[in-house]
Amino acid sequence: MVHAFSWPVGPMYAPLDPSPLNTLARDAAQDARRVAPRVEVGDAVMIGGAVSVLVAESRAADLVVVGRRGIGGFVGMLLGSTAVSVAAHSHCPVLVVREEPDGAGPVVLAVDGSPEGDKAVEFAFAEAASRGAELVAVHAWLPDHEPAGTGVESPERLLAQAVAGRAERYPDVTVRQEVLSGETREVLVQASRNAQLMVAGARGRGGFSGMLLGSVSQALLHHAHCPVAVVRGRV
Repeated sequence: MVHAFSWPVGPMYAPLDPSPLNTLARDAAQDARRVAPRVEVGDAVMIGGAVSVLVAESRAADLVVVGRRGIGGFVGMLLGSTAVSVAAHSHCPVLVVREEPDGAGPVVLAVDGSPEGDKAVEFAFAEAASRGAELVAVHAWLPDHEPAGTGVESPERLLAQAVAGRAERYPDVTVRQEVLSGETREVLVQASRNAQLMVAGARGRGGFSGMLLGSVSQALLHHAHCPVAVVRGRV
C-alpha cells in the first residue's frame, strides 16, 4: 500500500507533519488485511509525484493497482491522469478499478494478434485460473475493412492461435472464443458489461510506433464497465 505526496518547498510553507499520511497508509493496509487475511501487506509513504513514485515501484512489482480517479481529479472526469499515466509508463501490468469489482462473470481478453498482446493472453489465463472464472477471448472484426477474399475464418484462426498452447498450464480454465463484428473499442466496451475483469495489451498492432498506450486500451480505461488490466510489461 503506497501513498505518494509532494513535499511543499519554499519559505512560506511550514514544516509538514507526515503523521496523518502515515495513518492513511496504515489504515489502508489494515483494510487490505481484513479483506485477505492470508496476504502479507505492507505500507509506505513516499515523497514524490504519484506517477513517478508508482512507476518506480512498478520496476519490482508484478502488478500495480490504482483507482479510476484520485482526490485531485475534476468532478465528472471518467478517469484521472494518474491512472492513465501509470498505465502508459509502468514496467508491469496495471489494474485500474473504475467500477465496483464484481466477483461474477468471465475474464474478458481483448485479442489483437500483436506480439505485444501475448503477455496480455498469459495474464488473462492466470487471472481466470486464480479467480475460478471462465475466460472469454474476444476479437473485433470489421469485414468491410478487410482485404478482398478475407473470410471470417481468418479472425477465428487468429483467436485460436492466440490462446493455443496454454491448456496444459491452465487445465481448469474454460475458454470461449468470440469473433464479434464491429468497431474494436465499441465491441470491447460492450463485452465488459458482464465481465469481472477486462484484459488488454498496452498497444495493439494498429498503434503507431513509439506510442505508450494505444487508443483501444485508453478507451477501455475510460469507458469499460469493469476493472481493466493493461498489460505492457513483465508477466
